[in-house]
Amino acid sequence: MLNNLSVGRRLALRLFIWQVAVAALVGLAFLGLGWRYALAASMSALLVALGNALMAARTFSGLAAGGAMLGRLIAGMILKWVVIVGGLLMVLVHWKLPPLAALAGLAAAFAVNLLAFRFKG
Repeated sequence: MLNNLSVGRRLALRLFIWQVAVAALVGLAFLGLGWRYALAASMSALLVALGNALMAARTFSGLAAGGAMLGRLIAGMILKWVVIVGGLLMVLVHWKLPPLAALAGLAAAFAVNLLAFRFKG
């Protein structure tokens, strides 16, 4: 077996740490426009980090057969998107924070997903 659960857990942890760091950086970048912009950007990036962490926790919870692992992965993906979309609705509709800053935070956090698989640590 080339991949095991510990490799996936380490990658998920590294991805979570990088996404939280990017959330802080995006929040600081938007702080010049005001605290509402900074909050929108950092909250949306943190939603992506939380969604990925929940998906990883669900997917890598233990050994199972192939079908069960696929089921865990699908359940984790559904949980991830429920957290991201539900949280984004809270940010945009309930709290009425700036949408452009929220989208910038989402884009920055998803860009970390692309970069996480390029660099091996």
